[in-house]
Amino acid sequence: MQKDDEVRDVREIRINPIVPTESVLVSTARGMRPKKTEQPYRPDKAVRVDNCPFCRGNEEKTPLSIISYPDEVNWQMRIVENLFPVLADKSTQPSFSFGLQQTIDGYGRHEVVIDHNEHGISLHEMSVEHIKQLFLMYQHRINELYKSDNRLQCVLLFKNYGPAAGGSIAHTHSQIIAMPVVPQNIASEISHSYEYYQKHHHCIFCTLIDEALSYEATIYDKQSGKVRRKIDVGQYVIEKTKHFIAIKPFASRYEWEVHLLPLAHQAEFLTVSEEQLEDFSVLLKNTMTRLDNILGGVQYNFFLHSLPHFEESNNRMQSYHWHLEICPRTSIPTGFELGSGLFVNSISPELAAEALRNVVIP
Repeated sequence: MQKDDEVRDVREIRINPIVPTESVLVSTARGMRPKKTEQPYRPDKAVRVDNCPFCRGNEEKTPLSIISYPDEVNWQMRIVENLFPVLADKSTQPSFSFGLQQTIDGYGRHEVVIDHNEHGISLHEMSVEHIKQLFLMYQHRINELYKSDNRLQCVLLFKNYGPAAGGSIAHTHSQIIAMPVVPQNIASEISHSYEYYQKHHHCIFCTLIDEALSYEATIYDKQSGKVRRKIDVGQYVIEKTKHFIAIKPFASRYEWEVHLLPLAHQAEFLTVSEEQLEDFSVLLKNTMTRLDNILGGVQYNFFLHSLPHFEESNNRMQSYHWHLEICPRTSIPTGFELGSGLFVNSISPELAAEALRNVVIP
């Protein structure tokens, strides 16, 4: 572990091993700059709010349920169409190309998942069984969307929690968007992981997990011979269960970013068994408990990257690895970040990982 004065002086650009064209500037001194003190986010913890469209008893304020669990009357979670979809299943205009200008018809589906019937419950407060059933519902709906139309190439599951993360309604919910294209960030993960597989005949995500569980090294300064850095076994591991692992990325874009991955190679979220999902739910609940303990009222985005259904999918099954990325929103991107595309992280990922590990799970 680095000493405090050394940690404060860290300024280094870290390359994302999955997508080497992406990089992160770790600049811990930025965390000491003068800034306005923000009040912790205090979510509305009410069980029910009369005018909330997502609360039980207000079903007439939303479109009809696509699916409800366990039933339409006493539902604990439900999926409805988004009233303001970014993509819709009715074609509005044909695709066209004109010179360098090109469009693709905005066909797709946009659905809202009401995660819980209780208005103000947070993810870490939900039971493991509820989280498991929620992810089983996600799994079922993603599968149905893929089967509904072969034009749909990618289905993205994501959650925006809190105003800083783009959450527009306080009631806990997530969203599913089915698209006729594979978004660039997922496409980049697929292409770079495939290049790695062609060279090494091994999944790069599996390699990163293996390194996190077994790799240690001491790096010396070439001129002085002093120790520059020690990398310890498990330094980036937050928690490991029977089937899954929570890891702090070496090149973390966000100060408290955590990724959850299956330990055994799996390209598609759709192939996860119910037993595995229960194990996953334990890890997700614990991870969100750790984040809430440290940040208090954590605002975050999470999104699930799974192998899309596109022409080359079958050839990417051995090289891609599905995962859930949790990105707490503790700062707003600056002009430098927006202009350069270089994320700035003001907290050492190693110290953040240690802090998260040290949270006592009740």
